[in-house]
Amino acid sequence: MLTMKDIIRDGHPTLRKVAKEVALPPSEEDKGILQSLLDYVINSQNPEIAEKYGLRAGIGLAAPQINISKRMIAVYLKDEKGTLHNYALFNPKIKSHSVEQTYLTSGEGCLSVDESIPGNVPRYARITVQGTTLDGVEVKLRLKGILAIVFQHEIDHLNGIMFYDHINKEDPFKPIEGAIPIER
Repeated sequence: MLTMKDIIRDGHPTLRKVAKEVALPPSEEDKGILQSLLDYVINSQNPEIAEKYGLRAGIGLAAPQINISKRMIAVYLKDEKGTLHNYALFNPKIKSHSVEQTYLTSGEGCLSVDESIPGNVPRYARITVQGTTLDGVEVKLRLKGILAIVFQHEIDHLNGIMFYDHINKEDPFKPIEGAIPIER
């Protein structure tokens, strides 16, 4: 079981590397790694388990965050309508995106970043992601709102990009023209 001690922190060189594609079909080892990413985000949202193991709550986790430079992400969250989304993907890619942007009014956080870094993080409002599930099924997901933001955050990790790289350094809360604000 992954715990906070397995998650590397900001400044670790792996977080700035472009992760390698996972060979498909995935090995049992790679399936185990991806399942452990998903288990972490599920466990971290369970108050009893989180308290027992000292887990910080997360809604997404990428393999580079546990010092494995491979293209794997897990996402587990409820969207704006309360629908639960549960994804574990190998080699996720953004195939298309909207021109329109969005951002979280509360800002973004990251399990690899211990301090709060305030500011607007511009993201695409809608994206289409392609990837392969734990069962080896290729999927195409059309995502919007909070889900689109979380997927972009996790896919950024696969490309060595941190969320705060998107924040305007001179004016962190500069309005993002035409963007849809999302309360969370």
